[in-house]
Amino acid sequence: MSYEKRLSMLVMLDIMIIWFSIMTSYVLRFDGQIPSSTLTQAMLYGVISSIVCFLTMRYFKLYNRVWQYASVHEIVAIFKSVTIGVIISYALVYLFTLQRVPLSVMLRNYETLMLMIGGSRFAWRIVRDRFFLKPRETKKHALIYGAGDCGAMIAKEMLNQPDAELYPIAFIDDDKTKHKQRIHDLPVIGSRKNISDLVHKMNIHEIVIAIPSLSKKEIAEIIEVCKSTKAKLKIIPRLNDLINGKVTVKEIREVEVEDLLGRDPIKVDLEGIANYVENKMVLITGAGGSIGSELCRQIAPFHPKCLLLLGHGENSIYNIEMELRRKYPALPIETVIADIQDRERINEVFQTFRPEVVFHAAAHKHVPLMERNPAEAIKNNVFGTKNVAEAADRFESERFVLISTDKAVNPTSIMGTTKRIAEMIVQSLDKTSKTKFVAVRFGNVLGSRGSVIPYFKQQIALGGPVTVTHPDMIRYFMTIPEAVQLVIQAGALAQGGEVFILDMGEPVRIVQLAEDLIRLSGFEPYEDIEIEFSGIRPGEKLFEELLTDEEGIGSTKHDRIFIGKPTFVNQSQLEFELKKLERVLIEDRAMIREYLKSMVPTYLNVS
Repeated sequence: MSYEKRLSMLVMLDIMIIWFSIMTSYVLRFDGQIPSSTLTQAMLYGVISSIVCFLTMRYFKLYNRVWQYASVHEIVAIFKSVTIGVIISYALVYLFTLQRVPLSVMLRNYETLMLMIGGSRFAWRIVRDRFFLKPRETKKHALIYGAGDCGAMIAKEMLNQPDAELYPIAFIDDDKTKHKQRIHDLPVIGSRKNISDLVHKMNIHEIVIAIPSLSKKEIAEIIEVCKSTKAKLKIIPRLNDLINGKVTVKEIREVEVEDLLGRDPIKVDLEGIANYVENKMVLITGAGGSIGSELCRQIAPFHPKCLLLLGHGENSIYNIEMELRRKYPALPIETVIADIQDRERINEVFQTFRPEVVFHAAAHKHVPLMERNPAEAIKNNVFGTKNVAEAADRFESERFVLISTDKAVNPTSIMGTTKRIAEMIVQSLDKTSKTKFVAVRFGNVLGSRGSVIPYFKQQIALGGPVTVTHPDMIRYFMTIPEAVQLVIQAGALAQGGEVFILDMGEPVRIVQLAEDLIRLSGFEPYEDIEIEFSGIRPGEKLFEELLTDEEGIGSTKHDRIFIGKPTFVNQSQLEFELKKLERVLIEDRAMIREYLKSMVPTYLNVS
């Protein structure tokens, strides 16, 4: 219906209500017979009230409101417009006739107008809820955790949206003062300790966590309680959405494994980062990968002079380039397709662009794959790193940050061993170079290419089974954005030669991770989705370490970054061993592994 038609209908309805209210008030005042001398006053009162009340209702925008969502604000607007309209009409009748409208008539008129004008508006909500909304029986039952502003807004959205799949049944809140109260006619019936019983008793399909101000640790604790039920979990994502009034049913997202880590957001020293990145030529190798592309996203806002995106795969470099050009149209960007194993090409890139800050993220990282292709792992992770690091030294870059891994500590894999040698290369160069060479070591990142989480999700989507290598396998996990933030922050702390270790929180059992993912997807592990153990793969170990035996640990001014004290690496000796390693590459795998063992004595070949 057009606005003009809707306005005409409402105005006609209101005029009819005004005349009905006035005439019935006079009839009741005079016991059914209005005196002829008073009838003229009644008619004038009706005309004046029609005009005045129309104007007050327009002023308070009663004709511009969507009444299917009517609430307290609409009640207040009706009260103001009717009250002011009745008082002004009463006064105008007296001014025109010098006769007062009987007080009882005015009061009855006021009462009737309030009831009928308000009732006519709110009647639409009743009709809509009764005949037009999807029947409650066809919707999934939702339990809302959080009886505050956000929870109330979400419940209202669910109740008012015709096509909403969820129907709120009740609230729970840990604040006992809210218990036994009602919000949108829904009861607040307990706290988190009652979740399991309520889900079973009330046939709850989904639990919505609607407290966006909670810390990550508190969210993880609540999720832990909710995991004991078969209800699917959803969550309101950001506090800013509540502040900006953007919280709607559409904003509710699935609970992800990241929410289980229980970490509060990382605080980054923005000034320290800006000091060494701003107005600098910044090179990121492996810029199309998971870590490299996130480095691009997080460095771009700090206004580098130019961002150099170097990668071997043209598609991934093209994708991150297009994303950055869309988000940061004023940022100078250069894309370079190059293989870090090509020493001459890398030197050409450094000579052309003279990068001042280098983040070296290019690497082969898949453990089982590198076990089967050790020569390729060495070419890329060792000699590729050597090419980039020596070019940074030769062309006097200010800083060089190597992205390393916890698998470099007491390695049991080819990949981990090659990354440890890469660390040795940058530590040895730092002794004689003007460039500050550092390495940053961390564990698994959630959502990176080839990581376990996307693989588990894919298996769950296919109905299982989910395959886990070993029931006792544990790993450190961190989200890609927080890992990259700490990498950039570590670059600001660099003095040269350090291996920075990122605080990864508590290690996680992989089988528990699989169970949590299955539950968060709305299934029950071992019942709806099976978990199978496939055995430890070549190069893997049950747990990862963050420090070698010879490395102590020191603190930094950032509470999530630690320093593994630099170990002595003889540069000439390392150069000699690297030349021998290059010759060994043409030998068989056993010979390669044997020589890696001589270079990294802590390497334990478990293949």
